[in-house]
Amino acid sequence: MEEFEIPLFPLRTVLFPGGPLPLRVFEQRYLGLISRCLREESTFGVALIREGDETGRASIYEVGTLARIVDWYQGSDGLLGVTAQGEDKFGLLESWREEDGLNIGRVQRLPPEQAIALPPEHAPLSGLLQDVLDDLGIHYQQLPKNYGDAAWVGHRLSEILPISLEQKQYCLELDDPLHRLAALSPVLKELQETG
Repeated sequence: MEEFEIPLFPLRTVLFPGGPLPLRVFEQRYLGLISRCLREESTFGVALIREGDETGRASIYEVGTLARIVDWYQGSDGLLGVTAQGEDKFGLLESWREEDGLNIGRVQRLPPEQAIALPPEHAPLSGLLQDVLDDLGIHYQQLPKNYGDAAWVGHRLSEILPISLEQKQYCLELDDPLHRLAALSPVLKELQETG
């Protein structure tokens, strides 16, 4: 499999393939990253922080998602607003920190998940998503929808359900859409019972 180097953006969030990622950028190292990605029309890697924080040193999980910038604006507060969208997942082979503080990773693109039609037993999940996605703001309103695809439905549910970041990371690392839906089913059942 192809290996390549990308700038990394360690965050306290999990980005899923096809999902939106709104960012407000103020650190010089990330302004440079955004500028480079816009100029080269390239991607950057988003990975969940395992230990540390977003503004300092951080160790990250080994599976993340490539992100492509789809929109940007200068905020009234002077901060750069960026909207990125998740593409393929990657496996982190090694990472290092450059002098300017930017994290770089040597990564391997992970194979895309198999396209599987949403099984009938999970059809209610598609309806649930249709009911809530458009209420989640402009980032989801503009998102291409694929309610019949098991991977797409599982990724969107993993993003929006009130589960821990570790649970979201677990869902990201699963490579079988049906296993992901099965892992999310108890959470949905519990929410429906308590809601």
